[in-house]
Amino acid sequence: MGGWHMIGRRLVQLIPIVVGITIVSFVLIRIVPGDPATLILGNHYTPDGAAQIRKSLGLDQSVVVQYWRFLRSALTGSFGHSYSLDASVGHLISGGLGTTLFLIAMAGLFTALLSIPIGVFAGLHRGGIFDQSTRIFLLIGFALPGFLLGVLLILVFGVKVPILPINGYGNGFLSHLRHLILPSITLAIPFSTVLVRSLRSSVIETMSADYVTTALLKGISWRRVVLRHIVRNAGMSVVVVFGVNLAFLVGGTVVIENVFSIPGLGSLLVNAVSTRDYPVVQGLTLFFALFVLLVNLLTDAVHIAIDPRLAAG
Repeated sequence: MGGWHMIGRRLVQLIPIVVGITIVSFVLIRIVPGDPATLILGNHYTPDGAAQIRKSLGLDQSVVVQYWRFLRSALTGSFGHSYSLDASVGHLISGGLGTTLFLIAMAGLFTALLSIPIGVFAGLHRGGIFDQSTRIFLLIGFALPGFLLGVLLILVFGVKVPILPINGYGNGFLSHLRHLILPSITLAIPFSTVLVRSLRSSVIETMSADYVTTALLKGISWRRVVLRHIVRNAGMSVVVVFGVNLAFLVGGTVVIENVFSIPGLGSLLVNAVSTRDYPVVQGLTLFFALFVLLVNLLTDAVHIAIDPRLAAG
């Protein structure tokens, strides 16, 4: 009951955290220089016209009143009305959510395909040539900015060897897959460096455990020991690392979607910031924060489910 009691306590703690996030997102967008009324009017700006737009948008009201309106709209799921796109923020989020989740899922798949074999093999052959080479990969992959890696992949696979789409989302499932290959790899490479390092360390630590030595003394084959004991037990810690670092993956979509012109939530957020569309920025910030918090909570639940010691603790 100990582990599940912790999950219940974490759920209760989410309430003040979410309220704090709404306050931070509400304040930060208003600190950024720029006036929505000025951007809406453009070349047709006049002081009277700007004042009329601010009044129609409710920006002439007190900060407390504006915050309460935002909080009330968030509770209803609409998150307000977009200034620039003339649509409900909730509708805009639901429209781009599928694209962003598809990108995150593909990036997670590529991360697993990269991290698991590299991390396990490097841990099993500690100090070897492959292990040393892996450290170079980790260093480069972690240090290389995501947008720069994306541009390099575009130059190689979109210009020099044009075999993959470099922008947009395509039409149809297979087209979506092809268009998201390069963005997913761009997200997966830096994210996989964290998991490779964690999995390598876990494999090395697990290899020295008493139950591994006992299994070998019983005559169990090395291959079976690796699959049933080393990889299985080392993988438990990687589940936690993956969930904790998922915020890195979600945050990376904001940049990568703009690099590859993908019509997801990341592109929507950047456009909203540039147009000072307060409701969209506030709604997306709150949505991303809730997504990360819930994923971390789900990660804890999965960890408890696969490790009975935590549930009993």
